[in-house]
Amino acid sequence: MGESDVTRDGIRGERPGRDARVGQGLRDGGTRRDRKGRKGRRGRKGEQLMVPQAEFTSYYGRPVLNPPTWRPQDIAGYFFLGGLAGAGSVAAAGAELTGRPVMARALKVSSLVAITGSAAALVHDLGRPERFANMLRVFKPTSPMSVGSWLLAAYGPAAGAAAVLDLGGRLPRTGRAATAAAALLGPAVASYTAVLAADTAVPGWHDGYRELPFVFVGSAAAAAGGMALLTSPVAENAPARNVALLGTALETAAVQAMKHRLGVVAETYREGTAGRLMRAAEALSVAGALGGALLGRRGRTAAALSGAALLAASACTRFGVFHAGMRSAEDPKYTVLPQRERIAARQARQQAEQAHQTQED
Repeated sequence: MGESDVTRDGIRGERPGRDARVGQGLRDGGTRRDRKGRKGRRGRKGEQLMVPQAEFTSYYGRPVLNPPTWRPQDIAGYFFLGGLAGAGSVAAAGAELTGRPVMARALKVSSLVAITGSAAALVHDLGRPERFANMLRVFKPTSPMSVGSWLLAAYGPAAGAAAVLDLGGRLPRTGRAATAAAALLGPAVASYTAVLAADTAVPGWHDGYRELPFVFVGSAAAAAGGMALLTSPVAENAPARNVALLGTALETAAVQAMKHRLGVVAETYREGTAGRLMRAAEALSVAGALGGALLGRRGRTAAALSGAALLAASACTRFGVFHAGMRSAEDPKYTVLPQRERIAARQARQQAEQAHQTQED
């Protein structure tokens, strides 16, 4: 018999420290060896990854996401013109209420032209006009595209009636009702495209879902103020100067907040085509707003140049946002890195909650 014997009274002569302790090695932060003596991964405390982090590549070089097939001149133009139309209707109603008939008429006409161009750009991207009509067969509140289609279908006739009746000088009550209806729908028309973009999986748009509506609303307000400065007399353009300042301030603040929160995805708004467009938008909007505020009251030429700068700034913002989103969909790292950061943050929160719970227990 060996050094230890099993008797009726128990084990006699056993060596100390030979008891099997199931799982103790891992609980104590030890390592586990396989049959060949290689160390496996550690337990939860001091866990080490044996597989390196994945590179930012994809299968056969294809992107992680399928980028949208949208064309910039159609969809970015649709964004810009819809914002100009919606904000212009709100400004037109305000001008009419404050006794500025020339400004009100100019904004009504520009809103009609803009919404017509926006709808045409959307239909051109869809490929066939009947596809837009098919979207009106149902109303789905959870779908931004469905809600947007119905918004356009309701807003377009109201904006058209407001402009046509003002130009013709007929049915003033009906014209005022159409102006009010267009103004009520205008904010939704100016901002729903931001919700539409953020509802996609494109990181540059989806991750900025909090700030993007404010970016679009501020840009639309600046564009409407610019259109009013461009088309109305100096004696009536005081509200337009204020709207341009407020819109520029809102857009600038929202863009900066979005870039700060997006992390690595913000690179798409700083680099390449989108970066150039966003920098141009910032410079043009500041120049247009300040020019309108300081010089717009002095002469028609200065007011018109300021208005043109604001319109160009708004267009650059919409095209910049479009190109930033497309680039973020094409590069895998803008999909992978934010996911890793969210996972790490969630794990850190869980560990903090567990530690807090342990302290309480």
